[in-house]
This record gives sequence, structure tokens and C-alpha cells, in this order.
Amino acid sequence: MKPEQIYQELIGISEKFDITVSEQNFRKTGIKVTSGYCKVKKEKRFIIDKHLKIHKKIDALAEFIITLPHEDIFIVPAVREVLNKYGKK
Repeated sequence: MKPEQIYQELIGISEKFDITVSEQNFRKTGIKVTSGYCKVKKEKRFIIDKHLKIHKKIDALAEFIITLPHEDIFIVPAVREVLNKYGKK
């Protein structure tokens, strides 16, 4: 599976938990900001630096999803492998 497909699948899994994934330009902030989960006006969001390489975006999102109760959700085997990699850390 291509990295872009894996990333899109991870976004889909996040959406099953009502978590909106968005990419933002962190360079404009002027302060050190990292990708991660937050709540904005009671809306659950995972915000990713849009300037990160696709593998770093996958890393950030997979590390978060592995903390969610995802065991009962259908996940494509290639994406499940990615998540399992983070579950063993």
C-alpha cells in the first residue's frame, strides 16, 4: 500500500471516532508547535503540520490512533501492520 493510501486510511479511522484530521501551516505561528490531538470548542481534532513528509504524518497519526480502542474497527491489514508497529513501542 502506498504511503498516501495508508495516511488516508488512518484519517478514516480517526473519523470513526469523530476526530477531524486537518493539516495546518505551523510555520506562520511564530512559536514551536507540534502535530497532535486537541479539542477546539468541544470538537475533537488532530492537527498535523502540513509541511511534514508523508511518513512523519503517518507516524504522528498512527501513534495517536494506537491509544484509541480500535480493536473492534475493521482496519485494512496493511494499516493494521502500521498500527501494530506503534503498539509494540
